[in-house]
Amino acid sequence: MTSDIDEKGDTLVQTRYITAVRRAGGVPIILPVGMEAIDEVCAHLDGLLLIGGEDVDPSLFGEEPHQKLGKVFPQRDEMELALVKAMAQQDKPVLGICRGYQIMNVAFGGTLYQDIHAQLADDLLQHHQLTDLEFATHLVDIVPDSKLAECAGTSEIRVNTLHHQAVKEIQAPLIVTAMAKDGVIEAFESTEHTFLVGVQWHPEALVKRDDATSLRLFERFVEAAN
Repeated sequence: MTSDIDEKGDTLVQTRYITAVRRAGGVPIILPVGMEAIDEVCAHLDGLLLIGGEDVDPSLFGEEPHQKLGKVFPQRDEMELALVKAMAQQDKPVLGICRGYQIMNVAFGGTLYQDIHAQLADDLLQHHQLTDLEFATHLVDIVPDSKLAECAGTSEIRVNTLHHQAVKEIQAPLIVTAMAKDGVIEAFESTEHTFLVGVQWHPEALVKRDDATSLRLFERFVEAAN
């Protein structure tokens, strides 16, 4: 999994990601931002987990910065785009969460809303919850016969949410597999890769509360990596 960096320049990965991978049977390895020799590194990885973090630089999908754009981290953007492309080329499993899901979309030629509250309708759901992330707060509809539907075993689940950017347009081979009730795209997967899945919410936080769908998602990711 890729790391984040705090204001002091220290490398950080929230323990909930590490715990979720371990509970699913995987052994997490943290990749530092700025890492070189991406292709060589990916040759030794079994799978890639892209975690949450800063906003994605809009220049990567051909837009100027919106006034509501948050902090961006160009070094991380560059590295994660290269990681996604290298892992996809080798058909190794990739799971993207929140920002990780968004950067995956950009890697395949998609675009993002830089701020959903400014760029979408006024009657949006609360997508940046004030409740603890361990609690799910809104529903998403799941597309049948998708990997996410297999994990959920149902057409509707309740998820947590902590974002102000969102996926706008996606390109093949990605397809939408879940949407919020207000129309915000919440998940996608690739039709050309063994396991390339992204979700807007934070399943790693729900694993802590033994959410079955979230744990199965991590288990499918780890299984695909073995």
